[in-house]
Amino acid sequence: MTRPRPERTPAKPARETAGKASAQTAGTASVRTAGTASATTTGKASAKTTGRAPAKAPGGAPALPVAAGRDVLRAALALVRADRRGFLAAVLLNVCAVGAGLVAPWLLGEIVERVRDGSGVPTVDRLAAGILAASLAQILLTRWARLHAHRFGERAQARVRERFAARLLALPPAVAERAGTGDLVVRGTTDIGTVGTTLRDAGPEVFVAALQVPLILGAAVLVSPLLGACGVLGLAVTWAAARWYMRRAPAAYLAEGEANAALAEEVTASAAGARTTEVYGLAARRLARVLDRVAVAHRAREGTLALRSVLFPAVDFGAFLPVAAALLLGGLLHAHGLASLGAVLACALYLRKLSEPVDILLQWLEFLQRGTASFARVEGLGLVTGDAPVPAPRAPTGDGTLRLAGVRHSYDGDRDAVRDVDLTVRPGERLVVVGPSGAGKTTLGRLVSGAETPSGGAVTLDGVPVHTLPPGRVVLVTQEHHVFLGTLRENLALAAPDAGDADLERALATVGADWARELPAGLDTVLGPGGLSPDGAAVQQLSLARTLLLDPGVLVLDEATSLIDPRTARRTERALAAVLAGRTVITVAHRLHTTRDADRVAVMEDGALTELGTHEELVGAGGTYAGLWRAWHGA
Repeated sequence: MTRPRPERTPAKPARETAGKASAQTAGTASVRTAGTASATTTGKASAKTTGRAPAKAPGGAPALPVAAGRDVLRAALALVRADRRGFLAAVLLNVCAVGAGLVAPWLLGEIVERVRDGSGVPTVDRLAAGILAASLAQILLTRWARLHAHRFGERAQARVRERFAARLLALPPAVAERAGTGDLVVRGTTDIGTVGTTLRDAGPEVFVAALQVPLILGAAVLVSPLLGACGVLGLAVTWAAARWYMRRAPAAYLAEGEANAALAEEVTASAAGARTTEVYGLAARRLARVLDRVAVAHRAREGTLALRSVLFPAVDFGAFLPVAAALLLGGLLHAHGLASLGAVLACALYLRKLSEPVDILLQWLEFLQRGTASFARVEGLGLVTGDAPVPAPRAPTGDGTLRLAGVRHSYDGDRDAVRDVDLTVRPGERLVVVGPSGAGKTTLGRLVSGAETPSGGAVTLDGVPVHTLPPGRVVLVTQEHHVFLGTLRENLALAAPDAGDADLERALATVGADWARELPAGLDTVLGPGGLSPDGAAVQQLSLARTLLLDPGVLVLDEATSLIDPRTARRTERALAAVLAGRTVITVAHRLHTTRDADRVAVMEDGALTELGTHEELVGAGGTYAGLWRAWHGA
């Protein structure tokens, strides 16, 4: 018997192209990918806490949730409703194919009986022609049924992919970072592929096979009740094996999916940090971590294989048992004149045919467990983002005053990274946030931008919560950025699709990206693998140029020029301030060369705002800022 053994395709990191960014993504200064902090717009919904999730994601971060069984069933039924005509056509054609397949065994039994009764060749020829016609009808109906089933499956898989992509783009940045790249990649590739195969093949075939079992068994019972009852023996063995398998399979396949995600995460991290690994001689350590993940994935795979090693032999035995019993019992009944030879032959053929739908059910039972587990992981993303229509973004109508009222935030629900912050930032003000390492500066910047939703209090712009603002109204630019596969022009045009070449070149010049003028192909230079690979400083300048083109109302800079030399960085930040005159700029600074140019300086210590004033006022006060300033200048 042939059983489907779909190969698992190794998860590959998603390759993005600048020309295929969504409308919302195009409004960012740089696009956030899982595990990478970079510039992002506000307007993201906060994560829901519903659903079921593994305890930890790869690397110890909270995992993305996994949908419950009822949610998976609801999603599957929604896919069927969306293409009910295609699904019903596949099912009805399969039902007709089943009916055509029941004709041949009965006619073969009739031929045997007619030959025994001395009927002539014309009668046998007519019955043989009927068998041929029924077989041909079954072949054609099966082909059409599979064609409709595959079309239904491909359309359903496309809907799953589109919904997954929409949910992924709507995923709150903080959730994506803590989930890890590996989990998202596996859900978006391997899991969706498994779901597509399940929808394309499993749904119609399982339905038809489930219909075939009682029809074939009923036909055998009609021919000979005693011989037909032998089919129950095989079904009993199969049912016992399936029940044993079903109690263990769901958890085993979920564990296998999680192990594969952890392995993909480890391999992705090792590849991304290859240079650092080489510089610090960490190759052996990284290899050991990858091998540990491989071992865990191997054990998880062995667990599911062990279940199949019990299931499939039991299925084979259950298929052989009723045929052997029918032949033995049929021979005994025929010897005593209690059953005709034609009836014995027809029942044996029916019971042999019974093994086909039972085998299909068990084949797909094994794959359905994998497909259901994969669908649960794919639908789990919807527990974070939801599918309800997002309310229209509310644009602020005031003068642009930014307020933080009683803001606190905790990443783990235990210790507050930011606590009791009350701050009003005037429209057009340049505010620099400084403080010791771990003081909560970066968290404050993420709260202001809407990348994180506060655990308590509110962050508003003209009374409107920042996470409900239209995309591009508040933009966060960090020290880590993303370059899309595509040309320099395409990378810049993400922020301003209608900008001309002169606008793009002016934005590059403003941020000090003199290297762009020296490119042989200019704005048509391809960036990424196979083209130009810009260094960290150039990537930061590219991100800042996108920011200028985006023209945000409020700009939050968190070490956005950390990879640029201090003199160029200061010149770049002053140029940004000049171009963004009248707009609010909040800079999270670890280097204090920017504080002299700020309207005010805010000092963070242990998550709290402890000092606020101009540079001169704080230096004169002799507090924490004065100490930081003296240390910066070596005094």
